[in-house]
Amino acid sequence: MEAIFDDITAAIQQPHPDVSAAVRAFALDFAGKLLLGIAIGIGIAVGRLIAG
Repeated sequence: MEAIFDDITAAIQQPHPDVSAAVRAFALDFAGKLLLGIAIGIGIAVGRLIAG
């Protein structure tokens, strides 16, 4: 009978925070913003080049 309660408490415990997942998410967000900024900069440069 006690094994049932052990399983229930193990099932409802909060998961441990995963530090590598947070770092990975930050790096992916940063890389996306960096690439978007580069793409916008290249677009502006090409537009200015065409405009003369």
